[in-house]
Amino acid sequence: MAATAISVARRRALTVALRALGGPSPKKYPCFAPRVFHGFCTSQSINDQPSESPDRPPHPSAGGATELASPREDEKGRPRRRPTESSAPLHETICYMMAKRPWTTRLQNSIRSLCSSFDQELVLAVVRGAREPDHALRFFRWVEKTGFRHDTATYGEIVRLLTRHRMLNHARGLILDDMPKRGLQPDERMLAALIEGYGLAGIPQEAVKIFRRMPELGVERGVRSYDAFFKAILRSGRAMMAKRVFNQMLREGVEPTLFTFNNLIWGFCLCQRMSTAARFLAEMKERSILPDVVTYNTFVGGLRRPRPNSITYALLIKGYASSGKVGEALRFFAQMVEKGIKPTEQTYSALLPGLCGDMERLGEAKKLLGEMTERHIGLRDGSVFLNLISGLCGAGRLDEALQVLPMMEGLKARADLSHYNFLLENLCRESRYDRAVEMVDEVVEKGVLLDPRSSSSEMSPGAYNPVIEYMCRNGLTKKAEALFRQLMKKGADDPVAFDNLIRGHAREGTPESAADILAIVNRRGVTTESDAYAMLVESFLGKGDPAVAKATLDSMIEQGHLPSPSLFRSVMEALFEDGRVQTASRLMRSMIEKGVRENLDGHVEEALGRINLLWVNECAPDVDRLLLVLCDKGKTIAALKLAEFGLEAECEIDFSTYDRGYTLLCKIKKKGGATNQKGCQALIKSLIAEGKTEQADTLYRLVFGHARGKRSGASAEGEEAA
Repeated sequence: MAATAISVARRRALTVALRALGGPSPKKYPCFAPRVFHGFCTSQSINDQPSESPDRPPHPSAGGATELASPREDEKGRPRRRPTESSAPLHETICYMMAKRPWTTRLQNSIRSLCSSFDQELVLAVVRGAREPDHALRFFRWVEKTGFRHDTATYGEIVRLLTRHRMLNHARGLILDDMPKRGLQPDERMLAALIEGYGLAGIPQEAVKIFRRMPELGVERGVRSYDAFFKAILRSGRAMMAKRVFNQMLREGVEPTLFTFNNLIWGFCLCQRMSTAARFLAEMKERSILPDVVTYNTFVGGLRRPRPNSITYALLIKGYASSGKVGEALRFFAQMVEKGIKPTEQTYSALLPGLCGDMERLGEAKKLLGEMTERHIGLRDGSVFLNLISGLCGAGRLDEALQVLPMMEGLKARADLSHYNFLLENLCRESRYDRAVEMVDEVVEKGVLLDPRSSSSEMSPGAYNPVIEYMCRNGLTKKAEALFRQLMKKGADDPVAFDNLIRGHAREGTPESAADILAIVNRRGVTTESDAYAMLVESFLGKGDPAVAKATLDSMIEQGHLPSPSLFRSVMEALFEDGRVQTASRLMRSMIEKGVRENLDGHVEEALGRINLLWVNECAPDVDRLLLVLCDKGKTIAALKLAEFGLEAECEIDFSTYDRGYTLLCKIKKKGGATNQKGCQALIKSLIAEGKTEQADTLYRLVFGHARGKRSGASAEGEEAA
């Protein structure tokens, strides 16, 4: 009774207030009563109240705000209350109104009264917040009549909403009909959502149609659309189609992801095709995509359905071995044997990598390989053997590692470059070069380096450089060159190997082969060491080919190397002895221009045309010694020219042996040059002994200034000697 009296009192107060303000009667418009009453209770005028519709939803943050009385009462006669509407976001208000009232023109007008214009953010928020997909679709179609223009983002949001609620025909119509009319291009996300929706609805044929129409619609198929397609068709058991489309996906260059493989494995397990699921699990690892807990859970769930066989155990063993749980893998292997299921190549391939990666289980790995050999089971996975070789070498068991190659032949496995490379590195590290040379012969004979199946692997410098150097120092340069020429075909340009080959051929007296290597070096622009050039020059000199030696020396200078003075001297001497005086002269000029001034006095003989250059560069040679050399070699004309130059340059010329030449001595004396009387006496004595008394008398007068006398030559000789 008290509550009823209060209610009546409130209504009377409202009536008086409304009449005073000229407002409507609460009996005629009861919906206004709460707002007016609230205005009086809060000392606010009606005009200060919000003008929105009373159908606002409660805001989550309204909490303890002032409440408005509902025009309805509960079963106990108490007015219902809801949160204040002043703090509610606009899109929540619109969604609340659509949820509480039917979609009519009146509702549309109420929404327009709340918001005269719409932007993308508001439309997206309303579509996302709509409580029913039908409400969202009605609002989506109506809002365009207010002047709003939909774009790809708003279409994408409504399509995803409709596909989630199985309103597929509406979503399809929006994509294929509405968007082209408005000049909008659908994107992959929309079509993927539609494909997945048809799959969930059990209509795979429609999913296939949409997937095939994507290029026609100008949408490139990516991993998202492929994933949706696989999930849609595998639900209906179309495993073969999934395999074909997966291959098509790879051909188009679309890379699968973890989610792709999880979908495929899930689908094939659903279709009871565990072997296919296992192959996709293996392909994941080949592509370096690590399975996650979803992958394994999906696979194990699929294994529960069929009866376990060798494939089942192989997959379990591989899963445990790859995750480092080798003990569990061995337990399943033993369980498999106990049940009478014979291990296959797949079983061994699953178990062996884990054993080979554990130093303490290398013996068990070798034992399994022995069993496979006895059972004539092949093993095509070369990585297993590489892991075994690596483990044995790491444990210091190189001899056992070398036995792996013959074992591979017994198991019909192909040894590729990676196996030989690892073994060669370890053989060289332990200085077992003889065995390394045998392995190099095997690599060259079998053509392992040029095998196209080994294109992904290379031989490292640490494997070939030490063995090439060893062969070049031990008379096996030809073998070393055969190896490196194959390496060059694979793009190797190693200066260390080039230098060793040049040195090796030079040592073995085959400079022509070294010159061929040097030509390759220059053509490829590879920098080599100066001592390799020097050895090659000396090798050509040793073979009596000074012209090629000089050409090699020029190449050495062109490459920025400065030959030693002794090397210059050796080449010039060889050129002179070969009668190539002009070439020797040019070489001397090059030597002087390079600033090399050592040992020049021993080479004036082959540089007569450049003698003036020596003087200009303040490199005065020992003319007396050079004249002696010329006289010894019977080069009288050259000696005379050199003597004339020396006299004109006022050089001190001193003869100390009897065979320097009578004519030359006379010419020197006539020019007023100084002479050694003892040397002249020796020459006079030699002339008398040869019966050339007239020449002896002439020389005597030139030296001593008077005649020898009319005595016999023998007595006169004795007198002069006394």
